Amino acid sequence: MAKQIFFILLLFCSSLNLSAQQKGKDFSKIMQSTSIYEIDAYLRIAHPDDPKRSILKPRLIKMLKEYIRTAHPADSRVVDFQEKIALLRRKSSTRISYVEMSENIRQKQIAKYQADLEAVRKGENAGSSQALQEEIFVKSSTLGAAEQEEFKMLMTQSAAEHKNKTVNILNSLFDNDPNSKESIVLIENKSDCNMIVRIEGVGRSMYRLPVASKTENSIVVAKGNYLFSSNVCGAQYASQKSVHKAIMVSLNNPGK
Repeated sequence: MAKQIFFILLLFCSSLNLSAQQKGKDFSKIMQSTSIYEIDAYLRIAHPDDPKRSILKPRLIKMLKEYIRTAHPADSRVVDFQEKIALLRRKSSTRISYVEMSENIRQKQIAKYQADLEAVRKGENAGSSQALQEEIFVKSSTLGAAEQEEFKMLMTQSAAEHKNKTVNILNSLFDNDPNSKESIVLIENKSDCNMIVRIEGVGRSMYRLPVASKTENSIVVAKGNYLFSSNVCGAQYASQKSVHKAIMVSLNNPGK
């Protein structure tokens, strides 16, 4: 009986090694690794009962802390590494579920729009918004003339309209009711061009969301099935998506 158990365990460990190799990663020397990314990658796929975790997890936390301690204040990896440490303190790896990812996005958007709404209330965004719009219009050269005007029109909204939109988005973010008829869509524009994302549903259900280059924008839509389409730096993007909970769509330069 003991031999059978040992044989089963051996097969199980072999399958884990095969799985790692199939993913193009060789972790045969993981215990000697001094790479943050390599150890993180291993912990993401290793079995929860893998004894190496008890050594590699504290090592990774230590390495992340050391990196943060000597990092430049503007280093974009600092926030990511801080989040990794927080995850490792709560569980065995930095791998997060779709639910956790959605909640992280929701919390970040709540903070963003609360700050945005407060700025509107104080009237602090009057000067900066005009400067932003001028920069946005200059970058619109990849859009056709008609779309440039449409983009400009969509981006130019009154303080009252902006406040109402922000309030609606915050209400949607705070609303955890599964029976809610609306949900939030976050578009992340990683491309070098401005874009208008068109979200077309059944009948006359249609939304237009302008998203400037290297920024993000959100919109509250009725739950349902939609065709997402946009002109991304001259290339056509189109994708069918079911929106029944908060979702994020990232669009990059063509070919990336």
